[in-house]
Amino acid sequence: MKQRFLNSKSAYISIILFGIVSLMGDVVYEGARGIVPSYLEFLGASAVIVGLVGGLGDFLGYALRLVSGFLADTTRAYWFFIFLGYGLIVSIPLLGFSTSLEIAIILVLLERLGKAFRSPARDTVLSVISKGVGAGKAFGIHELLDQTGAIAGPLIVTTLMFSSGNNYRYAFTFLLIPFLGLLIALVCTYKKIRAKAIIEARKAEEKKENLSKPFYTYIFAVLLNTSGLIPYTLILYKASMILPTQEEWIVPLIYLLIQGVDASVALLAGYAYDKFGIKVLLAPFLLSLFPPLLTVGGTELLTLIIASMFFGLVLGMQESIYRAAVSDLTPISIRGTAYGIFNTAYGVGFLISGGIYGLLMDFNAPFTVTLLLVVVVQTAAVIALLHASSASGKQA
Repeated sequence: MKQRFLNSKSAYISIILFGIVSLMGDVVYEGARGIVPSYLEFLGASAVIVGLVGGLGDFLGYALRLVSGFLADTTRAYWFFIFLGYGLIVSIPLLGFSTSLEIAIILVLLERLGKAFRSPARDTVLSVISKGVGAGKAFGIHELLDQTGAIAGPLIVTTLMFSSGNNYRYAFTFLLIPFLGLLIALVCTYKKIRAKAIIEARKAEEKKENLSKPFYTYIFAVLLNTSGLIPYTLILYKASMILPTQEEWIVPLIYLLIQGVDASVALLAGYAYDKFGIKVLLAPFLLSLFPPLLTVGGTELLTLIIASMFFGLVLGMQESIYRAAVSDLTPISIRGTAYGIFNTAYGVGFLISGGIYGLLMDFNAPFTVTLLLVVVVQTAAVIALLHASSASGKQA
C-alpha cells in the first residue's frame, strides 16, 4: 500500500484544528471548574463530599489513561477514544439540567473520565501528524491554543455568573455553544487527517516493539520532577491565607496569570525542543526549584505572584515539550500506551507533591527542610533526565 504523508501545510492545519478542538473543550470544562465546587455545595454537598469528588475525579483522569492508552494501541481505535473522550465533555453543560446532587457528581466524574479516554489517543495522533514539522512545535501550538481556552473559559463563566445573578443553570447551559463548536472542529479534524493516522497505524502493526529503557528513565525523571514541584492549588491556598477576606478576588486572577504564562511559553519551548532536543527539559527541571521555595517561604503576596509565574513557565513546558519527548522516545505502535504511562506518572507526581508540601505548610516546617527536599529531588530528576537523553542518543 502506498504511504501518504501530510505535507507541511496540511500538517500545520491539522495541528491547529486539533488545537481549536482543545480550545473549545477548555472553554467548557476549565470555565466550569471554578463554579463546580460551589454548585455541588448549592445542591447540598458537604466540604468532604466536594473534596472527595474533586480528588476522585483528578485521580480517575490520570490513572485511567494507562488503561485507555493500552486499549487504543491494542484496538488501533484511536479516533473512537478521541471522540468518546471529547464527547463526554457534554457532561458539563448537562449540569445545568440536573437538580440532583447524585446526578451532578456522576456528570462531574464522567467529564474527568473523558479526559482519561481521549488524552493518550489524541497525543498519539498529534505526534503522528507532526512528522516533518517537529513534535516540539506541534505540541507547543496545541498547548498555546489549549491554554487560550483555559483563560477564556473562566472569564466567560465569570461574566455569565455576574450578569445572571449567580444563575448556575444559565452558566452551565450556555456552555452547550462552545461544546457544539468543539464537535464541529473535531469532525473537521477527523476528515482532514484520518487517512494519515490509519496508514501510520497499519505500518506500525507490521512491527512488534517494546518501550525502551531510556523511555522508562525519562518517565522516572518526570515523576521526580513533578513530585518536587508544588501544585498550583497550594500557591493559591497560601495566597488566600495571606489576603484579607475582602481581597480574595485576587486569587482567581493569580490562577489566570498561571494560565497566561503557560500559554505564552509553550510555543517558544516547542521551537527550542525541535532545535536542541530533550536536554531543553533541563530548563523546566531547574525552574521547578523556585515555586515551592517561594511559596513555602513566602510571606508576601508579591512573592506568591512570582512563584505562580515560575509555575506557569514550568507548566507550559510540561504540557508541550514533556509530551513531545515521549514521541521521540517511543515507537508509534505502542505510543498510546506510552502516553498513558507518562500521564499516570505525571498525575502521581503531583499527588505526592500535594501531600508533602501540604504537610510542610500545615506543620510550619523549617524552610531548610523544604530547601533540602527541593534540591535533592530536582537534582535526582536532572540526573535521570540526562541519563535518558544520553541513552536515547538525542543531542543537545
